[in-house]
Amino acid sequence: MSEENVTISTDHGMPAAASPAPDPTETPSAPDPFDPASLRLGTEAMSANLGVTRELITLPVRRPGNDEWVRVHPDESFTLQTGVLELKSDREVYLVARPLWPELADEPAFCCKALFTAMTRQGVCILWPVRLPGVDGKIDAWNSSAMQAALLSRTRWVRMASNMALGAYEVTTASARIAEPVWPSKTLREILSIAFKDRLIDTLDHPVLQRLRGEI
Repeated sequence: MSEENVTISTDHGMPAAASPAPDPTETPSAPDPFDPASLRLGTEAMSANLGVTRELITLPVRRPGNDEWVRVHPDESFTLQTGVLELKSDREVYLVARPLWPELADEPAFCCKALFTAMTRQGVCILWPVRLPGVDGKIDAWNSSAMQAALLSRTRWVRMASNMALGAYEVTTASARIAEPVWPSKTLREILSIAFKDRLIDTLDHPVLQRLRGEI
């Protein structure tokens, strides 16, 4: 008696559905370049900061605002005592080349200031100008308190606010532990060239000096 292989079907006699054969002429659709899902930043990309480096191309020359916490670079070599021209009407500070200092000694807008390389808590690098005492050694309470604030902020986060009743700046130090600032990898020369790239007076024919003399 011969044996037969019997296959038991569980589909109740219904034929199995055949899978459609792929069409070799069909071209796969290209991904949509404007699909929001493919463009949305994920937490991985955000945490990696996209691998970019922020370049320092703008550097304001100003004192910190009343609501800004600030630190001054602890390295004294990042502070420069020099001659500047300060135009109150324009709220601009111009760096003046040393050979012109004697020529501008009688100009009311010309003065000597300490330029402190500073960083706000928001990560903005600034040059903080503070007026130096005159040849007689005198300095007003506003600039004296600003100088004390700048020197104190070499080691502590400081906030400096105008106090008209006091006639000076009121200085507050942070009681909370705040992370140290991340300083730009720039030399003082590079910082000066960025801050004063359009505000360097190195000739008596400079338009700003011509305007002060009433020539233009």
